[in-house]
Amino acid sequence: MIEVELRGWRPDDMWVVLDAFSSPDMAEQAARPIDTAQAALEWMGVWGFRDDARAFAVVSNGEVVGNVAVSNIDAHETGWVSYWTIPRARGRGVAVAAAGKMAEWAFRERGLFRLELAHRVSNVASCTVATRAGFRSEGIERAKLSYAGVRHDVERHARLATD
Repeated sequence: MIEVELRGWRPDDMWVVLDAFSSPDMAEQAARPIDTAQAALEWMGVWGFRDDARAFAVVSNGEVVGNVAVSNIDAHETGWVSYWTIPRARGRGVAVAAAGKMAEWAFRERGLFRLELAHRVSNVASCTVATRAGFRSEGIERAKLSYAGVRHDVERHARLATD
C-alpha cells in the first residue's frame, strides 16, 4: 500500500484545492464555485473553525495530493467521512491509504465508534476506495443527492472501531 502523511491544510496549499475543484466531477459537488485563490482559502478556513470536524491534507511523496476529513461528529460518537484526490493522483491507492489512516486517527484521537460515508452508485472508484479502506456497504439510499437538478442514488458504507 502507498504511504501517505496527513497534516493540516496550509495557505500555500490553496493551489491544490484549486486544482482539485477544477475537475468537473469535483466542481459539481461544491456548494459554490472554488475557482479563485480566495475561494480556495475560504474552503480551507471552514475546516479550521469547527468542533465537529477535522480535515487533513493528504501528502504523498512530499506533495499534497488530496483531502480526507471527518465531519458532523455527533453525540453518538459517529462521524461522516469524505475524501478526494487531485486528478493525477487517482488510481494509485492514495485515497484508500488516507481514508484508512484518517479512520485510525478518528477512533484513537477523537474516540469515535462509527464512521459513515456515501457515494453516488455511479461512482465506482469511490466505492472501491471505501471498500478497500475497510468501510462495509450498508445499502442504497434512493434519490439521496441532487446535483444540477438531477437526483442520484447513493450507497452508504460504515466502519466501526471494532471492525
